[in-house]
Amino acid sequence: MRKLMATGVVPGVRDTGRQVFPLAALQRLQARPAADLTVLGAAEVAVLRSDAPVRVEEPGRGWIGFGTGLDEAQLLAALSGWWRCDPARVAAGGVLPVTVGGFVVAVLTGLDEWEDDGTVGTAGRYRFTEARLAGYLADLTSPVNAADPADPQDALLAGLLLGTRLRSVSGGPIAYVPTRTADRPAATTSTADQPAATEGE
Repeated sequence: MRKLMATGVVPGVRDTGRQVFPLAALQRLQARPAADLTVLGAAEVAVLRSDAPVRVEEPGRGWIGFGTGLDEAQLLAALSGWWRCDPARVAAGGVLPVTVGGFVVAVLTGLDEWEDDGTVGTAGRYRFTEARLAGYLADLTSPVNAADPADPQDALLAGLLLGTRLRSVSGGPIAYVPTRTADRPAATTSTADQPAATEGE
């Protein structure tokens, strides 16, 4: 709940003096459906578990994390890297849902190309150089895609995922979730994919 409040994705939240989370907003979130990953062709999909935006001084981006105060270009740069992950495994899913507090707030596609930070071994971080922001939310309680994707498939994926519940478990920002949950537990991750940095970086 604190993450949802910090990202600005729930309207009506007050955090001055005493934190207030509107009851109507809470009831709407409780009614949100789980993401139906069975429509995806891959056996698993990577999930980016984001946090509220944090200022950074890095080439190509000034923020990491998700926040409704960021414009579309800032948001894409903030979410498209650098992460410790298996980039081929991320790309194989064809789509990267971005979650805050277990809800999908953004969707990235165009994951077929990446670059590394030059670090050798499992400590390396990767950025997806052709990533597209297929969709994102300004209001989680009334999920409407705030982006206008040119690719119909991007629009379809964003429509299927935005605003849904998507549980994942990971020691870092990237988790891997099976698309057929009856076959395996709700989420898996490997220690090689766990970063030393905080969640959302």
